Amino acid sequence: MRPANIVTAVADILAGVAISGFLGSQVSSYLDHLLPVMCMCLATIGLYGGGVVFNDVMDAELDKKERPERPIPSGVISLTEAIVLGSYLLLVGILAAFTVGRVTGYFGLGIAASALIYDKWGKHFSWGPVNMGLCRGLNLLMGISMVGATLNKYWWIGIIPVIYIAAVTAISRGEVHGGSKRTLRIAALCYALVYGTVLVLAAMNGHLLIAAPFVILFALMINLPLFRAMKDPSGPNIGKAVKGGIIALIAMNAAWVAAFSTMPHALLVLILLPLSLLMARAFAVT
Repeated sequence: MRPANIVTAVADILAGVAISGFLGSQVSSYLDHLLPVMCMCLATIGLYGGGVVFNDVMDAELDKKERPERPIPSGVISLTEAIVLGSYLLLVGILAAFTVGRVTGYFGLGIAASALIYDKWGKHFSWGPVNMGLCRGLNLLMGISMVGATLNKYWWIGIIPVIYIAAVTAISRGEVHGGSKRTLRIAALCYALVYGTVLVLAAMNGHLLIAAPFVILFALMINLPLFRAMKDPSGPNIGKAVKGGIIALIAMNAAWVAAFSTMPHALLVLILLPLSLLMARAFAVT
């Protein structure tokens, strides 16, 4: 299920909720805020967890050769058990999304479909990285969909995670046998576009000083391992660059929150970072 990665998916939702303005809207009670957000977090946990479980299901035969330590080829869990688990997680994720709203539920369906398409076909084709990025973009938009008017205004923000994750996924294709310096340079440009966009929106919202520290942290987390991989694009260095890119999603989401909401809200999201790093020591990230 990649627990460390699931935490980053929760951060996507919290960033989307902050962008939507839901945290600042007038509601009758604290529970009016809490319950929908909790359902959204449950939805992304199910959708992301189910998606990566099916990734291992689809790769079971290949993993016997390339990654025999993974749960299915190592015999920790059977293929049938993995299919049941993945199906249950996706179902919970979709149902939880629909409890928040119809549009949110449709986004949940879109995420599930995108994940399964990637697991079965996308990873084997050149459009695979964009397919994977679409899962993250829809995840952020699912959070923004808490407020329909904001979704209509900022739907295009969903393109940013697509670009970012497409770059990370493209890098990850060299994780086993080594990567290409050209791919790493293109990824660096994509990364710059991402944090540049966050800074521009933060400036437009008058939150530049609040968002800047989070953007700097994000840039350091993704660029330091990326630059090491540029010098030596070996499999281990590529793996570290991919891992850094995934974990850094929390810092990116904290920057989104700071660009649209308040410093306390951004810090609450950033608290997820040490949790994700701790889980990354015990569970696979890539």
